[in-house]
Amino acid sequence: MGPDAIDLYWLPLGAGGHVVRWNGRLYEAVVARREHRPPQLLFHAALEVRHDGVRFVIEMAPVWNERSLDRGVVCEGPVGSPRLGRLRAFRYEVRCWPDGRIPDVDSAVDSPRRVTDDPERVTAALRLLPQVPALTWGRDELGAGDMWNSNSLVAWLLAGALVDLASTTPPAGGRAPGWQAGLALARHDVLDPSRGEAVRR
Repeated sequence: MGPDAIDLYWLPLGAGGHVVRWNGRLYEAVVARREHRPPQLLFHAALEVRHDGVRFVIEMAPVWNERSLDRGVVCEGPVGSPRLGRLRAFRYEVRCWPDGRIPDVDSAVDSPRRVTDDPERVTAALRLLPQVPALTWGRDELGAGDMWNSNSLVAWLLAGALVDLASTTPPAGGRAPGWQAGLALARHDVLDPSRGEAVRR
């Protein structure tokens, strides 16, 4: 299985799904026009973590797109609004899936990227993950100027575990909406490296 490490995967938004892909393109076209710039490709981040001989897949995904009972659900949260989140169709889950799979991993771009092979950072990330808040997907509840989504989860987890983020930029010509929201949350958390626990300010 190899030594402890964290690898980052960048997947084009909507890979394998026409609805998500076209909605993403529409969203980016509107944002790009507002910001007076050309549209860019949008990417969704997922992590593959190896620790003590076990491989974990960490990502945020709809609660309804995977039926495996052992997919390692850490928490669930609402999509769009807390009221909509009462319906299963509008809920997401955060997974830490032992020996799991990343959907459409064959479509990943410039991936995988090894972001750390420091056992302390790997352990800190796994210990920190259960503390992720179940914020509303697609909303800016942090006032960060960016929405909460799967990229926010990955950015928060890596920053909170004190991983060097120099190699985590999206592929050339693309961007990762939500990344800044994760960093904003991490700035409000103070990590205890000895326990891998975050103390919220």
